[in-house]
Amino acid sequence: MGDIASIRANQNATFAATITAISAPREVTTSRGTSSVADATLQDDTGTTTLTLWGEDITKYKVGNKLQITDGWVKDFKGKLQVSLGRSGKITILA
Repeated sequence: MGDIASIRANQNATFAATITAISAPREVTTSRGTSSVADATLQDDTGTTTLTLWGEDITKYKVGNKLQITDGWVKDFKGKLQVSLGRSGKITILA
């Protein structure tokens, strides 16, 4: 399993980290219609990154949860690395 320092854009990533903040949900319009989205800040011993939460996932997780991200998709968004579930990603609450 990796860590935040090892994630790279345009690759899948597996790592564990703790949610330190979650932004207020906002409405966005995509090619699939309108949806709610929020950004969770994840931190481990090596750094921080953003996890994008869509729809129902916004209310599943809380600040302080330790998460296992499995096969999350990493992209560069406005110069910062951001993780989303993508096609095959999974989030597990560890604590």
